[in-house]
Amino acid sequence: MEKKKPIFYIVSQEVLPDVLKKTVVVKDLLKRGEEKTIHEATRKVGISRSAFYKYKDHIFPFYEASRERIVTFSFILDHTTGVLSNLLNNIATTGGNILTINQDIPLQGIANVSISIETAQMKVDIENLIENMKTINGVKRVEIIGQS
Repeated sequence: MEKKKPIFYIVSQEVLPDVLKKTVVVKDLLKRGEEKTIHEATRKVGISRSAFYKYKDHIFPFYEASRERIVTFSFILDHTTGVLSNLLNNIATTGGNILTINQDIPLQGIANVSISIETAQMKVDIENLIENMKTINGVKRVEIIGQS
């Protein structure tokens, strides 16, 4: 019998049942060493160990799904000297390995750029990388358009 390939969705945490959110919290407590055992961590957040075991392999934060993958971003940048260079330096500083850069011809002072990066060696998660990139002067928009 052939095993079905799982299908994944990106879902806002606001619509998730509490047990799923608490499962992520338990995993985080264990990962950071704040709690030593599953029993202690589940008791601290208020779920049963059986609920944790039921869901632990089926829910994880988006940034964990992006680890050791290729993520493609779309940017809208001001067509100003140094903006793209600052963006690339920011990615490199976090340990992102830049694989491709595609830029359209700038029109009306705006450049559309897509960048694919390998995330395996990154020192920050994707969410923090996005927030860092948004703070760069001249970066107007950042979106994830693909991941493999």
